[in-house]
Amino acid sequence: MNIRSYQPEDAAALAEVFTEAIRSTANRDYVPQQIDAWALVPTDTSDWSKRLGSQIVFIAEEESEVAGFITFEPSGHLDHLYVQSRFQRQGVASMLCGRVEKEARSLGISRIFTEASITARPFFESRGFLLVAPQTVVHRGVSFVNYKMERFMQETR
Repeated sequence: MNIRSYQPEDAAALAEVFTEAIRSTANRDYVPQQIDAWALVPTDTSDWSKRLGSQIVFIAEEESEVAGFITFEPSGHLDHLYVQSRFQRQGVASMLCGRVEKEARSLGISRIFTEASITARPFFESRGFLLVAPQTVVHRGVSFVNYKMERFMQETR
């Protein structure tokens, strides 16, 4: 597995991973109406390009196939973490989180925070993230429960 930085030509592949990951894994925690609002098909790749271009993005690849990706902002906000279903439970998300943690340390960021889905919450807890608060958000007119979570980085010497 290789971790590399995002390139603009990756936008369409990341949009596909995003949609596939939600539709294949979040369906055990969210109803079809929520899934449809969250992972709209077809995905607007120009919107993805714009959004990804403003963030720090790392991609996990296996033999040139995108296995997953993570997006991070200089504020410490971890915005997206998605792994294609056939690569799940193989350490891809952990590798991506590890890369973001390394980046956070290099930027002097002491706190990483995210809004984790019901599906992702156990993963983030296993990485040392603490629950700040549950919240209900509305996306495309549909309500979702997710969790504000945070992790304070330990200094390494």
